[in-house]
Amino acid sequence: MDFTFTEEQEAVAEAARGVFTDVAPDGVPSPAFARGAVADDFDRALWARLGDADLLSLLLDEEYGGAGLDAVALCLALRESAKVLARVPLLESSAAAAAVQAYGGPEAKSAILARAGRGETVLTVAAHGRTGHDAAELAVTARQDGSEWVLDGVQTAVPWAYDADLVLVPAHTGDDRSVLALVPRGHAGTSLAEQISTTGERLGELRLHSARVPGRDVITADGAWEWLRGLLATGTCALALGLGERVLRMTSDYAGQREQFGHPIATFQAVAVQAADRYIDLRAMEATLWQAAWRLDSGAQGALPASGDIAVAKIWASEGVRRVVQTAQHLHGGFGADIDYPLHRYHAWAKHLELFLGPAAAHEEALGDLLAAHPLG
Repeated sequence: MDFTFTEEQEAVAEAARGVFTDVAPDGVPSPAFARGAVADDFDRALWARLGDADLLSLLLDEEYGGAGLDAVALCLALRESAKVLARVPLLESSAAAAAVQAYGGPEAKSAILARAGRGETVLTVAAHGRTGHDAAELAVTARQDGSEWVLDGVQTAVPWAYDADLVLVPAHTGDDRSVLALVPRGHAGTSLAEQISTTGERLGELRLHSARVPGRDVITADGAWEWLRGLLATGTCALALGLGERVLRMTSDYAGQREQFGHPIATFQAVAVQAADRYIDLRAMEATLWQAAWRLDSGAQGALPASGDIAVAKIWASEGVRRVVQTAQHLHGGFGADIDYPLHRYHAWAKHLELFLGPAAAHEEALGDLLAAHPLG
């Protein structure tokens, strides 16, 4: 597989690096030890800069002011954002807008997409179900009542729930179909309960009590939720990769400066072997990420559905990012626990991403089921 990026994709990565250059996790309140939420809002100044750089409209068509690019381009931007732990809903808003574009009706598209591309309308996705372990579409029921849909249920751990203008909520109907409903923040029949993530960021438990949504704001197209779920998973793998790469760089720099017995600890074989193992993890995370993003974009047929490639990427991302930050903490020693040094923040964010991705064992089981249903050879 040739993973050479196009000129447009390279330009996205360069633009993202330019925007995130001045963003640093150092010197901000420690999420790992903060009481309550780290901040009442996401980084609006950074969000505006992303909009000015056209990084919020990567997946949107030109008619909505977008670049008409693909999931690979979005993942390149997300990779850079994770290196600085950027506090912006780049993944959720971009993915939700892309789903509206691909599957939504003309009214929703005209009302949302151009504004989302400029950063004026912020979207997020309720993707974690009632408990974080069950299918998100099964946590909410949707029934049609005339020209409206009525939603009942609970979605947990909704990122940016207190900040986004619209939440894209998956739900299931009586005939076992999945729909996606665009629910405004503070909509009648909805309520939010504050939840705090492992990073110290504020999440929301979204409760829907006979919430009525106009039909124009409900996406009923087959495959919409499956496609959106795949894009969110792939984007989360990109975040894990970017975070892991920055952590390994921090560890390499530290090991090259920290001396023991008169020599930098980077010269010790045990340290070098551990760092090499984590480099292998990152390269595997990268290869499986681009394979999954390419399959998601191209629709290319293979021996397995695209969900198989996404499952492999999630296995490597979930396991790999955990191993990278654990090794980093080990090689930093006591210095890694100093809350004035940013490593503990990366560790907290890595755990957050690992939890959002889900356990590797579950993805291995899903991959086994796919292999059983689509035998190779």
